[in-house]
Amino acid sequence: MSRDEMPDTQQTLAVGGSTYHYYSLPQAAAALGNIDRLPKTLKILLENQLRFADDESVAREDLQALVDWQQGGRSSREIGYRPARVLMQDFTGVPGVVDLASMRAAVQKLGEDPSRINPLSPVDLVIDHSVMVDKFGNPTAFKDNVAIEMERNRERYEFLRWGQQAFDNFRVVPPGTGICHQVNLEYLGRTVWSKEEDGKTFAYPDTLVGTDSHTTMINGLGVLGWGVGGIEAEAAMLGQPVSMLIPEVVGFKLTGKLKEGITATDLVLTVTQMLRSRGVVGKFVEFYGDGLADLPLADRATIANMAPEYGATCGFFPVDDETLAYLRLTGRDDAQIALVEAYSKAQGLWREPGDEPIFSDTLHLDLGDVEASLAGPKRPQDRVALKDMKTTFEKLMAGEENGKAPPSEERGRLNSEGGQTAVGVHESYEHHDSQDVEMDGERFMLNPGAVVIAAITSCTNTSNPSVMMAAGLLARNALAKGLKTKPWVKTSLAPGSKVVTEYLEAGGVNEDLDALGFNLVGYGCTTCIGNSGPLPPPIEKAIEDGDLTVASVLSGNRNFEGRIHPLVKTNWLASPPLVVAYALAGNVRLDLSRDPLGEDRDGNPVYLHDIWPSQADIASAVEKVKTEMFRKEYAEVFEGDETWKALQVPQSQVYEWSPSSTYIQHPPFFEGMGRDPDPIEDVRDAHILALLGDSVTTDHISPAGSIKPDSPAGRYLQERGIKPVDFNSYGSRRGNHEVMMRGTFANVRIRNEMLDGVVGGETRHVPSGEQMAIYDAAMKYQEKGTPLVVIAGKEYGTGSSRDWAAKGTRLLGVRAVLAESYERIHRSNLIGMGVVPLQFPEGEDRKSLGLTGDETISIEGLADLTPGGKVTVTIKSDKGEKRIEALCRIDTANELEYYRHGGILHYVLRRMIGAA
Repeated sequence: MSRDEMPDTQQTLAVGGSTYHYYSLPQAAAALGNIDRLPKTLKILLENQLRFADDESVAREDLQALVDWQQGGRSSREIGYRPARVLMQDFTGVPGVVDLASMRAAVQKLGEDPSRINPLSPVDLVIDHSVMVDKFGNPTAFKDNVAIEMERNRERYEFLRWGQQAFDNFRVVPPGTGICHQVNLEYLGRTVWSKEEDGKTFAYPDTLVGTDSHTTMINGLGVLGWGVGGIEAEAAMLGQPVSMLIPEVVGFKLTGKLKEGITATDLVLTVTQMLRSRGVVGKFVEFYGDGLADLPLADRATIANMAPEYGATCGFFPVDDETLAYLRLTGRDDAQIALVEAYSKAQGLWREPGDEPIFSDTLHLDLGDVEASLAGPKRPQDRVALKDMKTTFEKLMAGEENGKAPPSEERGRLNSEGGQTAVGVHESYEHHDSQDVEMDGERFMLNPGAVVIAAITSCTNTSNPSVMMAAGLLARNALAKGLKTKPWVKTSLAPGSKVVTEYLEAGGVNEDLDALGFNLVGYGCTTCIGNSGPLPPPIEKAIEDGDLTVASVLSGNRNFEGRIHPLVKTNWLASPPLVVAYALAGNVRLDLSRDPLGEDRDGNPVYLHDIWPSQADIASAVEKVKTEMFRKEYAEVFEGDETWKALQVPQSQVYEWSPSSTYIQHPPFFEGMGRDPDPIEDVRDAHILALLGDSVTTDHISPAGSIKPDSPAGRYLQERGIKPVDFNSYGSRRGNHEVMMRGTFANVRIRNEMLDGVVGGETRHVPSGEQMAIYDAAMKYQEKGTPLVVIAGKEYGTGSSRDWAAKGTRLLGVRAVLAESYERIHRSNLIGMGVVPLQFPEGEDRKSLGLTGDETISIEGLADLTPGGKVTVTIKSDKGEKRIEALCRIDTANELEYYRHGGILHYVLRRMIGAA
């Protein structure tokens, strides 16, 4: 659509003496049709299309499709969406900057100017994923952990500092500052963005994509954002639109108020369960209803944060008075707040009482019905009422998954609407004997169900003053009763920003948390992403000797198998006060609604209700949170400490790769790349590298946690003189493709169905019949030039938006993945790396076809692909030959173009230098 085909929708808005230009949605509606009841998320997309209207990437039909969406709550139209900015964390950010550096090297090799490779949209990278809980339970834990972090990650941090000075439009928030999503909420987010262009100041919605799936947290502030793969984010910051189908939008109506003693965490676990059961994968969720009037913004952000857990692309809260109050509290200036209000009202983005937009589907929750809850043992959507925890754990010990005993034929089935658990990565919880432990001069029995990790962690809850203050007040009340943390519990407090420390101190509860072992260990994700650090050696030995099923309780958003700690089989998400409560109780085999936590100094039982703080006490404590705290802590957010400032970085435009580095290596993605893409070839006689079950997560495909010494990655590091104690994590080494490709499919809990009774990253090398590490088998196949495929079940690639789950797959030589269904981001990432995602036809799967992994796979029709088209898959075995018509999950024309170029970065690079 050219501008000439539309009425002039550019308007001006006078706010506080300043004039802003904007593209008016009411003016567009005059030409396209009424949009009063269009969901606010789609109004934001409509504004985005209107602003970028041109003769090439946005057509009038795109705008009309968004307006016409109201007729049925659905659309098959593909649009190109351009977010205002990009957010990264360091695990995903380091490989992103490595790719940019590699692109500069490739451009230089092609004889072009490497400085042409720069982010075109603002990029903020927050270093928050690297601090581990090595030290805990003492006053120097924070200082010690930061020192260890800086020493471990010096190479990575020097590289990021190089990127900060080498690239335009790129800022880095140094380590020890906060979690990216909380920094985004408290400081970076504006709700309404503004930019100088052609002598005018334009205002438009603050929108973003992020390289972490929990980017959705910012939706609580009325900012539309969601997680994408690192590959897709790199393309977005290089000026490429994010290709997407106009989504379905599910309305979630909230009414009423939470009861006394019920937390935002209880609410979000309830919402997660409801939405996962309804099935919202790939959809937008928009919250509405008069219950929002009494829902604090921190609670909204808690719910929005968990969108990946309920499966939605985003969980959006519209702008209203509460949004303005939070912006004011967190120190945004008055002019910005005035702009947010004026712009949102002018564009119909302001939440009005009684709003009833048209939605694709709706749900309703009376907040008064929410009860105290946890979620686990390995999926965030598996909510368990607090009163049911004891019986749920006992059923797990008896072999019943998630407290249920599904029929054998249903065991392991997971679909986008919830379903059962995953047999492909099935965990055993059988009962084993308790172990006698001596530690620090004390003897005790470590029993099944023992809480060995209790962590107040994660952006999800540490951004919320009400639950953080509740944890502190509960600690105070527990101390007054004489309660102590059990000696086998590893306790930690890792807030998402320094502001949390400020208000815990102002409320006087920091000392109470310290006294129970919840000392500050760092400002970062820590336990929630697997950086829980080692357990005390006597505890680890007892768990291994007894093969004990023990527990972690954390205030996080993810509890997938093998994520929190490789020895901890059950992991439970809970509110910060419940984390403290379980540290006192020491075991999850209790009904804390009825069983005592312990005894007071006189031997009397103490119950949870005896120490749970009142809502009035929590509200009084929350009043200690002041604007000055935010302004103080964010005044020099990009500065870093003296160690950060002292890092030595080269001043070159093209990075000087060090062959000896074990953290940063030049990836081979652009090796041999010409100006024109090679023709696509069909896959002939590929072997199966892995045969996987349902709900295989990106954690299973590309683990972020510890590196085993006897794994291919561990051997690689030891060959280069790195001792196991200095391995760091997979996540921290994402800048080194040699480590990451060896870690692909290396999760300790993954189960390859090609092998009976084997758990871990192993496979069968079919030609030899040998069992070996998946990486080792892939290299043997590569030596012979044999292509590979991966076969999987439902919801393949669920979880964090890990680019290395796709990059590693590509580097192992996998040409295609054939699964029953995909998680949105991982499907996109596979295409972005030139791996084709195929989907079994309805009624067929690996079991119905009797696949064992010995078959060879051929795929015909790749050269003639169309979006959403089909290809012929021929499966050969010693029993004969079968053919199926698989659906190609390259869903859009843009995705097909990326695949044709061998990946999205190849496509972008060629475009930036004017090649094909």
